[in-house]
Amino acid sequence: MKKIVLFLLLFTSMVNSQNNDQKMLADIYKFSLTNSMCYPWLGDLSNKIGSRLSGSLGAEKAVNYTKQQLQALGLDKVYLQEVLVPKWERGEKETAFILENKSKISVPICALGGSIATPKTGLTAEIIEIHSLKELETLGTEKIKGKIVFYNRPFEAENIDAFKSYGNCVDQRYYGAKAAAKQGAVGTIVRSMNFRLDDFPHTGAQSYGDLPKDKYIPTAAISTNGAELLSKKLKENSKLKFFMKLSCQTFDDVVSYNVIGEITGSEHPEKIMIVGGHLDSWDLADGSQDDGAGVVQSMEVVELFKKLNYKPKNTVRVVLFMNEENGGKGGKKYEELSKLNKENHIFALESDAGGFSPRGFSFECDATNLEKINSWKYLFEPYMIHSFTVGDTGSDIGHLTSAKIVKAGLRPDSQRYFDYHHAANDKFDAVNKRELELGAATMASLMYLFDQYGID
Repeated sequence: MKKIVLFLLLFTSMVNSQNNDQKMLADIYKFSLTNSMCYPWLGDLSNKIGSRLSGSLGAEKAVNYTKQQLQALGLDKVYLQEVLVPKWERGEKETAFILENKSKISVPICALGGSIATPKTGLTAEIIEIHSLKELETLGTEKIKGKIVFYNRPFEAENIDAFKSYGNCVDQRYYGAKAAAKQGAVGTIVRSMNFRLDDFPHTGAQSYGDLPKDKYIPTAAISTNGAELLSKKLKENSKLKFFMKLSCQTFDDVVSYNVIGEITGSEHPEKIMIVGGHLDSWDLADGSQDDGAGVVQSMEVVELFKKLNYKPKNTVRVVLFMNEENGGKGGKKYEELSKLNKENHIFALESDAGGFSPRGFSFECDATNLEKINSWKYLFEPYMIHSFTVGDTGSDIGHLTSAKIVKAGLRPDSQRYFDYHHAANDKFDAVNKRELELGAATMASLMYLFDQYGID
């Protein structure tokens, strides 16, 4: 009889918990879709502040703005975490021409982050098309020296996950200048990292690595339409020349900040759960998708908890990281100070894949915790969240280490993300209000469940 009573008590408790969780998620989604501040916040970041490249005035304004908004939510703590970041400026708008006989055909380009400038009068040289770093190495110095290398490996259209296509192409952008310089090239041009044929060149980080500074060469991205045209012209004339002019400049590192706000845990204040995105963006546009969306969604998680009067058991901390785009200094500094302060992080969630309709999450965790996470799937099914996978979760939380930690990355639909990524059209009008709010609610729901049930 005692066993039957115990079973009934446990069963009743389980049913009550499920009902409570379903109600909480319903409340979270309802609030996010009807009363959320994330879209107005993004409007301010995009339209009143604009681009937020590390070390810029825009980045400084964004730090002050988000700190003020977090303070207005009445969190237990809001503070800035000092971090030294690189300062690079693009300068005047870039120009480029395909030189054909006596004519000049203009093509859209933009300097890659950290590039040096060309000579003030520009750079003119023969251009050679290649499709991989391996091909560059095979051609060798004899065929590369004195030329501009044109990397023209397009996105693989067959991949359903757009990030897979990005991952299979981005090496030519990041390592291309360094590799070409070692073979004697005088500059590089890389096809923009996107599926669509358009006239928007996409910037992004590149690295000269261990090259001495006198070996640095200017490097830029060319729009996909420009890349198609250039490739066509090279097939007609392999001795074609190319002109480009860049005016960028690198300065000494400057002080900036991660912005942090937290709600102290009611039962386990020593256990920390973080949610975040990166506050910096590239300089060509507003950075609304990358990563203004992730910033305001992360802020919305703590707004939801405050407005719904949910008192988390563990400390919930929103972290707006600085300098993800061209150095990752914010994430590294956060982890450095976390170790110094002997903080115990049990869960970390990042949003850095755009503000499109949420599809699910990727997780870094062991099999036991993955089993627990999968047991929550039914709670998300009414909201069409179905994808729970193992994989990379985010570059800023990637630095985090604790005795035991589960990491998660929000995974929105990826099909349109690279239409805007690092380009001049990454503006406020590219973000759909409802999709943004659904993502914020999905993040808050996962945070709630981890807060309720912890990690194993």
